[in-house]
Amino acid sequence: MLIFPFLSHGQTNETNTQNEVKYPQLKFQGLFQGRYLSSFSNDVDAVTGLQHTDGKAVENTFDIKRMRLGVTAKLGESFDISLLANFADFKSDPKGKVLENAFSRYTFNKNIGFMVGQFRPAFGIEETNPADILKSFDYSNQYNEFGNNGWTSFQIGASMFGTFNLASIPVTYALSAVNGNGKDQVQDKDNGKQYSSRLVFELSKKYNFNLGLNGGIGEVYNNKVFAVGVDVTADFKLADKWILQTQLEGKQGINHFLYYSLDTDARTGNLNDYEMRGAYFLPNLRYEIKYQKLTAIEFSCRYEYFDRSFKINSNAKQTYTPMVGLEFGKGYTGRIEMGMQLDNYKKNIPNTTNYDNNLFIIQFQGRFF
Repeated sequence: MLIFPFLSHGQTNETNTQNEVKYPQLKFQGLFQGRYLSSFSNDVDAVTGLQHTDGKAVENTFDIKRMRLGVTAKLGESFDISLLANFADFKSDPKGKVLENAFSRYTFNKNIGFMVGQFRPAFGIEETNPADILKSFDYSNQYNEFGNNGWTSFQIGASMFGTFNLASIPVTYALSAVNGNGKDQVQDKDNGKQYSSRLVFELSKKYNFNLGLNGGIGEVYNNKVFAVGVDVTADFKLADKWILQTQLEGKQGINHFLYYSLDTDARTGNLNDYEMRGAYFLPNLRYEIKYQKLTAIEFSCRYEYFDRSFKINSNAKQTYTPMVGLEFGKGYTGRIEMGMQLDNYKKNIPNTTNYDNNLFIIQFQGRFF
């Protein structure tokens, strides 16, 4: 009886040691995306979309779109550091490229957490989706242009995020402050910063019906800039194995990237004259076949309207992207996609990328996570 407490104490210590979680914990992830591109439009580059009047266009080519390698180091129950690099960027001048994610994140609880470093600030549907699970070949035109203007894509700054309930409606929020001049920069281009916010209201969990509201203000070279956006997602189960997944998103804002890229004599004196706006609708019909290694077949067709300067020198672009995709394994471990990207401009401008282009694409994807 005298030695029993000591034996019991020893067994407890041994059990605690076995159940103790050890840090750091490393998790690796990777993505490969390779493509074959063929332009059905004469004298238009398949990769860049640049039109040539000298007949020197490269109209078909193989291309490595992404070769990503990432690692997340979990340093504690609520503390982690993430790194993501895209080695495909080495195929051209890597300055301002390659390093994508490089941030530290601490989560106090589900209501509040903080992130500091280089990351994608939440400002729409696409910002929350990595490239390997997109329902189309790539991000939309408006995502790329709003990225050039510092609202989307990879930016350097800080963010606060979390969830809370508004009555019975779950709400996810994110508040971000960034430099706004892209990734891998030595310092900000000026003293101005860009501040953005996103609210997502989960209106129906059954149908994955979410409403997102986005807004941002900032200052670039002592001029005020803004951006706003709204987006909706909804999923509908049509039959036992058929699911229709839909996305609808629209954005508008000052295009200061375009304004400051123009010569002084080629632009007006008012930054507010240069505004961009766009919208896209992306339905994706998914058939979960689950036959041997084939998990699902998907059919999608994104329609997008985008104008990078609708007040002055408007040249709206409409893009249709029909696609069929085969998913192998879980979570797009393997994926083969085939389809077209049809770009139509209001007016064609020779020797520029503002030129109609019909592009055929076959894309292969492999990932681990």
